[in-house]
Amino acid sequence: MLSHVHPSRADRPRPLRFGIVLLPNFTLTAFSGFVDLLRLASDEGDMSRPVRCSWTIVGESLVPVRASCGIQVAPWITFDEAGVFDYVVVVGGLLHSGPSASKATLQFIQDAAKTPATLVGICTGVFALMRADVMDGYRMCVSWFHYWDFVERFPGVDERNLVADRLFVIDRRRITCSGGRASIDVAAAILLRHVEATIVQKALRIMLVDDAQKGNAPQPHPPGLEPATHPKVRRAILLMEQHIGQPLSLADLAQRLEMSVRQLERLFAAETGKSPHAYGRQIRIRMASWLLTSSDRTVADIATSCGFSDASHLGREFRKEFGESPNAYRVARPPSQSPALPASWDTNGGHVQADNGNAAI
Repeated sequence: MLSHVHPSRADRPRPLRFGIVLLPNFTLTAFSGFVDLLRLASDEGDMSRPVRCSWTIVGESLVPVRASCGIQVAPWITFDEAGVFDYVVVVGGLLHSGPSASKATLQFIQDAAKTPATLVGICTGVFALMRADVMDGYRMCVSWFHYWDFVERFPGVDERNLVADRLFVIDRRRITCSGGRASIDVAAAILLRHVEATIVQKALRIMLVDDAQKGNAPQPHPPGLEPATHPKVRRAILLMEQHIGQPLSLADLAQRLEMSVRQLERLFAAETGKSPHAYGRQIRIRMASWLLTSSDRTVADIATSCGFSDASHLGREFRKEFGESPNAYRVARPPSQSPALPASWDTNGGHVQADNGNAAI
């Protein structure tokens, strides 16, 4: 007769330790998605015991932290009481409402960076990691929605290290995630470093997630133009929007997507029916049309903000698209009739520069 022998507690490997810091107005989806995957992968059945991994909510005090939706979550221990963690996870949320990360929180992040722990920034948690000065030389993922907020707050950042077209980025002992459902994906990527893949896959199925997305999967395409289905095309469009005032050359865009210029042109034609140049031009024209009807900026100012060499250049392209001059378009359309603008496009002219009329996208 066979008997099943359970391993003793002493025989079990030490649980993977996660310390979770919730910033004011954190996003509940990002937090709950991350923790729930840890919980489901940690134990067998529906016991939710911290067998394979443990998680602890850490804070400056035990005062509850308010999520952006109003739900409050109280830390379990304070920073002073915190032990050693394998991963320190900072969950952010709203940027323009309420206080930001406190000095004590930034100090805790700095202290964690001096240990072997890996730092994880979820949603706008990457902003706190930047403020704590622990991201120098690391590539980092920023949501397309907060790209310009990031550039504005950290003007000295090397934009070559910013990734706003992927779900998450793992760079040595730094992991950054765009937020939302992608927190589940990044939790799965972390667990796969330490836990059998079948265990992680089972946890994902329980959460009704078909499969975790890889870090190079594109962030969801913002509204405004019809989304392309191929991931490479979607990433290309996001890059175009991020560089609307200083358009990337086709060669530079292809290089960032790790493909040849010819491959990119064929893929764009198949997915959108347009060339990358034509698609990028449409993005810039739509941005200019929105600014014409939603601001009192001059045509020349709008032209430079949208990557055109001057007002005449914008005028020529505008007539091709709309059959009328920018001034006539503005007069004929009140602000209420302005086209929808994706939130990822800059609207204040503070972050974009004009190109020099080169053959850019």
